[in-house]
Amino acid sequence: MLAKRIIPCLDVDNGRVKKGVNFVNLTDVGDPVAIAAEYQKQGADELVFLDISATNQRRKTTINMVEKVSRQVFMPLTIGGGIKSVADMDRLLKAGADKIAINSAAVANPELISQGAQKFGNQCIVVAIDVKKDAGQYFVYVNGGRKKTNLDAISWAKKVVELGAGELLITSMDQDGTKDGFDIKLYQSINQVVDVPIIASGGAGNVSDFSQAFLEANVDGALAASVFHFGELTIADVKQFVKSKGVVVR
Repeated sequence: MLAKRIIPCLDVDNGRVKKGVNFVNLTDVGDPVAIAAEYQKQGADELVFLDISATNQRRKTTINMVEKVSRQVFMPLTIGGGIKSVADMDRLLKAGADKIAINSAAVANPELISQGAQKFGNQCIVVAIDVKKDAGQYFVYVNGGRKKTNLDAISWAKKVVELGAGELLITSMDQDGTKDGFDIKLYQSINQVVDVPIIASGGAGNVSDFSQAFLEANVDGALAASVFHFGELTIADVKQFVKSKGVVVR
């Protein structure tokens, strides 16, 4: 079994880390550089940095912020937000990103997935999918969760992997910030149709939520924000607990 990953996420809005519930009512958490440094100390396996206002403000991810964060961390760094071209990907990789996450741009231009994978390798391309349930079906949302598409999330996950995505970051908007646990059924459904690593996001509230995601949904990484940002859990707390349940962690 490959070691499972515990991944904190920095949702950055205008240079500050923010966190909300169901993608709204954002609260200021602090400075991304200082928070990234703290997660490095705690032993996080990876860090995801999402510039959540870039797409809606029609601007690119803030490069200097990425450079500052990358100087603070030695773990793999995934960057997303406002990426619309291979040139954008190249700039972020040169600024210190290890992987690039695309969401709205992938929906608008699916060929971007293939272009990025061909130039940088599949392992560099993460497709982020924001998912919300409606009438029993999982739909894909874009523009920071503001816009519903007619894409079925399970079918879209399968398609992006066929196009070259090397990893999926799947966020349940229904669970986001609720601390009610991950949407296990969503990840089980996606795991049945893809053969790349899946990172589960949205809903982590306690240590058992992480072990459930690993053991029942067989995800490769579990991402959380609120519980880590506000000190309710540490990376060590989570690793110790999931290890006790037989999960292999780094």
